[in-house]
Amino acid sequence: MLNFERKGNGKETLVLLHGFMENLSIWSDMEHHLSTDFTLLKIDLPGHGQSEILAEVHTMELMAEEVKKVLDQQNLEKVHLLGHSMGGYTSLAFAEKYPNSLKSLTLFFSTYFPDDEEKKQQRIKSYRIIKDAFAHYARAGIPNLFNPNERDILEGKIETALETALSTNNLGALACVKGMVERTDKKHILENLEAKILVLAGKHDNAVKTDMMIKHLPDRTNIKSYILDCGHNGHWEKPGICAEIINTELLHNLPKKLVL
Repeated sequence: MLNFERKGNGKETLVLLHGFMENLSIWSDMEHHLSTDFTLLKIDLPGHGQSEILAEVHTMELMAEEVKKVLDQQNLEKVHLLGHSMGGYTSLAFAEKYPNSLKSLTLFFSTYFPDDEEKKQQRIKSYRIIKDAFAHYARAGIPNLFNPNERDILEGKIETALETALSTNNLGALACVKGMVERTDKKHILENLEAKILVLAGKHDNAVKTDMMIKHLPDRTNIKSYILDCGHNGHWEKPGICAEIINTELLHNLPKKLVL
């Protein structure tokens, strides 16, 4: 069973899945902004936080299956599911396997596109350094995930992100990188899922091709999208704004494609 924490007694359950080299602690800045109508279920994905490594390759499908085991153990039949980055990829795999278990799906600074060939090669080339020089890998990559125009005021958050990354088991990270390489296109999920779909994206996100992703979103009334003036880590860069959008969209309604 994956490690998880449950917080609150709201009538709606919001499941939070962190990204690569993160763990369930990343939601701390957003928690007090989220509505008390939510019960929060924060999960450590395989090989991250206090969850064990399960395989040499952590495919998104394998991780989705493990998330479902947590929901079953908690007797949760239908939830709101939000995933940051790799957590978003896992959420899409979950939506493909268990669409009837979702009230909503939120891609939080993530994408439904698979890696292009260049990104796949970058990941494959990183295998050795993740295995042999993980601290160097984390220190080189983490700062680039934040808005470059606000590096000075985000210094503390960057340090928090780096500390979180360095606490990750390097072999767990490696298993997840191998799984991300194998990801397939999930646009059909957005085209067919009946549950509400919310997309939060960063204008300065170097890990996600925000413009292309937003441009190719299916034009459906159940899909809402927001572009924020931040990088890849809205939970650290704009926690209050992100939480208010989540509160409003998952508990109420606003016009789609409102850009902040």
